[in-house]
Amino acid sequence: MLAGRDLERAAVSALLDAARAGNGGALVVRGVAGAGKSALLADALSTAPDLQVLRTSGVESESPLAFAALQRLLWPLRARIDALPAPQAAALRAAIGEAEGEGDRFLAFLGTLSLLADAAEKAPLLVIVDDAHWLDDASAAALLFAARRVQAEPVALLFAARDGDARRFDAGDLPAVALGGVTGADADALLSAHAGTDVDPAVCGRLVAGTGGNPLALVELAGVLTADQLAGRAPLPTPLPLTGGVERAFLDRCRRLDEPAQRFLLVAATDDTGRLTVVREAAERLDAADAALDAVERSGLLRVDGDAVALYHPLVRSAVYRAATSAQRRAAHRALADVLTGDPERRAWHLAAAADRPDEDVVAALDGVAERAAARGGHEAAAAAWARAAELDEASEARGRRLYLAASSAWLGAHPARGSALARAAAADVTDPLLRARLLALQGQIEWNTRSLNDGYDLVLQAAETATGVDAELGAQLAMLAASLAAFGARSPRAVDPTALVAEPAPDAPPRVRAARALLHGFAAVARSEWAAAAESFRRAFALTDADPVDDHMLQPNLGIAAMLIDDDERGLRLHEQQLTTARSAAALTMVEHALTRGVHFQIATGAWPKAAGAAAEALPLTAGTGHPGLTALPTAQLALIAALRGDDDAERHLDRVTEIRDRHPIGITDQLVADLAHWARGLRAAAQPATALHHLEQIEGPAFRRLAALDLFDAAVRGARTDLAHSRLAELEQFAAGTGAPSATAVVEHGRALLAGAGDGCGCGCGDAETHFRRALAAHADSPRLPDRARTHLAFGEHLRRARRRVDAREHLRTALALFEDLGATPWAERAAQELRASGETARRRDVTTATALTPQERQVAALVRQGLSNRDVAAQLFVSSRTVDFHLRNCYAKLGVSSRAELTALPLDL
Repeated sequence: MLAGRDLERAAVSALLDAARAGNGGALVVRGVAGAGKSALLADALSTAPDLQVLRTSGVESESPLAFAALQRLLWPLRARIDALPAPQAAALRAAIGEAEGEGDRFLAFLGTLSLLADAAEKAPLLVIVDDAHWLDDASAAALLFAARRVQAEPVALLFAARDGDARRFDAGDLPAVALGGVTGADADALLSAHAGTDVDPAVCGRLVAGTGGNPLALVELAGVLTADQLAGRAPLPTPLPLTGGVERAFLDRCRRLDEPAQRFLLVAATDDTGRLTVVREAAERLDAADAALDAVERSGLLRVDGDAVALYHPLVRSAVYRAATSAQRRAAHRALADVLTGDPERRAWHLAAAADRPDEDVVAALDGVAERAAARGGHEAAAAAWARAAELDEASEARGRRLYLAASSAWLGAHPARGSALARAAAADVTDPLLRARLLALQGQIEWNTRSLNDGYDLVLQAAETATGVDAELGAQLAMLAASLAAFGARSPRAVDPTALVAEPAPDAPPRVRAARALLHGFAAVARSEWAAAAESFRRAFALTDADPVDDHMLQPNLGIAAMLIDDDERGLRLHEQQLTTARSAAALTMVEHALTRGVHFQIATGAWPKAAGAAAEALPLTAGTGHPGLTALPTAQLALIAALRGDDDAERHLDRVTEIRDRHPIGITDQLVADLAHWARGLRAAAQPATALHHLEQIEGPAFRRLAALDLFDAAVRGARTDLAHSRLAELEQFAAGTGAPSATAVVEHGRALLAGAGDGCGCGCGDAETHFRRALAAHADSPRLPDRARTHLAFGEHLRRARRRVDAREHLRTALALFEDLGATPWAERAAQELRASGETARRRDVTTATALTPQERQVAALVRQGLSNRDVAAQLFVSSRTVDFHLRNCYAKLGVSSRAELTALPLDL
């Protein structure tokens, strides 16, 4: 019976109605044990006869089994899997145990989304997930991935999760309702219905006070109190029978059973198959036969439906299992293991639970579980299996290897704290130099991504030192990685030069080896601010990889970093587009996220702001799905900056979110990037107040962002009479421009000199007046793809000429600036250019800017891929969404662009 809950039922009803209208969503029902979560799910089910329904639930003892809950949920749809794109179908079948072989974790997630969306084509779909806090981690991640992406699908996902439990269902970004206690008429109705008699109002009030209005506790009290007590004719017992908690009530009922029945109930509580044949056969091994089953059924603690066996409430399981002695629990696990000979995963875990001392056979069984789980993307399950195997292994080196594997799997499964703890435990046992180097590198990766860049750097240095003597190639890769971190400001208390750890490669060494060495020298030079040496080394690496392209997961990203460090925008765009294409083809979510967010830097620099916004918007849900909330800070900060560049008030909302993320979560290596983006955005938002703008712009620390934001700082410094600050930044830029020869840097230097000369505070170089510097800047801009900076120079030059009363000369530059700013969508700067043009005596005419600027970031992504000839299904696979979502965005594109077909969309002259 569901008493009250009108608001909660309304929220569920709204979710179901939205699905009926084709708008998917998710809702999490939260509450303490016994609050009525399952009752609310049952009520939802009773109101949805027109919806298709899929159900699953978390099971405590099943939580180490990768994709176990997902397998049960999708079992009715298994015939549809073959209709999915082949990579998704293969990964999903591997994940749910329908096929042997390796599977990609995120492809399995995408396959889950596609399968649900496909099923919903027939009729709206309701997915009910009870006890979500006990879902195995892989199933939870897959279902959350789908829940965040069903907005355009007739799919409703309804989760129930317990509050106050050791395990949590981490879905903070999904809508939720919380079930509190029931009171008043609702409590009275609940008590009366289960007692079969009226309840005195005063008694009802006392029972509500004593239970906190917990519905399950009230139901249990209605069953144990007498009619006289409920009617107020006899005093209530003191304390109430539930003083020890609802679990105690269940345990009391269990203890009224005879010994065989209690053993049967313990086996049922220990089992995770829910199959009567399994429970009965295991119980028989403990001398608990059919008579015991009858007794347990009569107690109401267990229900049997065909071959399905279910406990009355999840608390029965925990109460019975925790009250048993360790020897009794081990006996139940051993009996179940003996029965489950055809289920190696479950059998291994029951054997592990039954073991109280080292056991080679159990260790081997757990190794098999871990290897199979890792192969299909169940990294959390693999970590748990290897960690338990290590506990049962007597040999220290083997124990250390298994702990390393567990730590690596925990990291891949988005559990950095668990990975760090396992890695620390492994360090005590690992002595093999090569394994120790890999362990140190893993520790460093976790550290720099989630906590401290400096500590992570020092660990990678240690890894490089350790690997050098046993694996020269690994040592060289780790040394390059360490130098890359140093180029971003990482420092170690130990004076170790990464370049000294690796010998120079032979002249005939493979190009990737020589390129890695060149990058190593380049990064080391950046850390010393030796820009000429850095540029020379990086260009040598570029030449080697241009002549002989390599597919190296460590080399490729670092080539992109090198391009960013010396402002090689065209190469940076090309490298990240190549990385993105490769990552999309492989459906490698983490690689896609990396390529998207790092490519945004070059898109912002060159004025491809709609592309940048699309990339950041796509990366945001991908980072949210990794389990590292801190990773969402970078794409959020990028969206804030792009909005600020455009003069969009959404910048404030994004900036507030960035602050919240940084306050609540560790960010790791991207923290400085995030901080710099936020300072730049705030400086842009405060452009009308030079002192406030400078306050933010001065705090930008990363050299690449200091160069990108230099024109904003120069402008604010000159307007705010802080030419000392402009001179200081100019000197820094002059050193970089001289060392690298980057045209974009040369242009900014000349622009800065022009502003200072125009302000009567020249650079002191004796090289001419403001006009000379402006013309040199424009000449350098001709060789640079940075259109925003070019537009800024035309505007500043036009302003200078107008103030010098050379209005006709000024108009040429102001017109060019206005046109460029309008194309960029830079509203504040376009307005400033138009105002200057009017002041010069010419009326600014608004140009027809491409309607592509009206597309949302998601619509631009879809349109760009469709224009490449991809089908909706292929686009969906690349963007990690469903085909229906792609169709939704594509129809919006047609409407906004005034076309009606893919052919017409492809024919449009758009820059997407």
